[in-house]
Amino acid sequence: MDLCQAFGVSPKTGYKRVQRFRAWGWEGLGDLSRAPHVHPNRTGRAVVERLILARQDHPTWGPKKLVAWLNDREPCPSGEGWPAPSTVGDLLYRAGLVRGRKPRRRTAPWSQPFAEVEQPNDLWCIDFKGWFRTGNGVRVNPLALADAASRYLLVCHGLRQPRGSQVRPVLERTFREYGLPRSIRSDNGSPFASVGLGGLSTLAVWWIKPGIIPERIEPGHPEQNGRLERFHRTLKAETAKPPQSTWQKQQRAFDTFRT
Repeated sequence: MDLCQAFGVSPKTGYKRVQRFRAWGWEGLGDLSRAPHVHPNRTGRAVVERLILARQDHPTWGPKKLVAWLNDREPCPSGEGWPAPSTVGDLLYRAGLVRGRKPRRRTAPWSQPFAEVEQPNDLWCIDFKGWFRTGNGVRVNPLALADAASRYLLVCHGLRQPRGSQVRPVLERTFREYGLPRSIRSDNGSPFASVGLGGLSTLAVWWIKPGIIPERIEPGHPEQNGRLERFHRTLKAETAKPPQSTWQKQQRAFDTFRT
């Protein structure tokens, strides 16, 4: 009792530690695991072994396909149905049969507040609409560039590849015709951004040299460039449903729509 009082513990705790010391020695004095000895929801060993065997027989199948395949062919050994694909994925991961995805490097968004839009050329919004193929199989990547204040469509041009080397000549012509914007807002994808220093791509560095500020929206937040995101739906409905038969006709459709 006096010893417990000296160390500031209750007699119950003191006697418990003494009993553990007698049973397990010095290792018994530390805190023991609070995990329950029995897990009523734990997947049975027979089920786990069958899932592992199925994965080994079909190493390229994912959990969802494995569960569907087993449901069609045999009952679960537990009698309660096969586990959910998410549970199967965890079991296969613990068994070393599934490799985790390599973390994706993401470009940091623009860290400053977005520029205020009060008049034309304060902000231009740029983006690629999802690519598609013309009737003769040519790939088209529609590049759209719009002024945020006036909503004027500055560019609607189909590129063969979404590369900075193809975007730059289009922007050079646009700069000569309409002047330079204060800022250009884009997503975090290539060719507008990169995972390099400051998230700047070669194209963005080219913008900075004459004083244009490249703004990047946050990943997973297309509403921050919502002017173009909403516009793309109209562009597709008016010019690419269905796509034109050739690239030249598709570009004429873009030009007609822009006019």
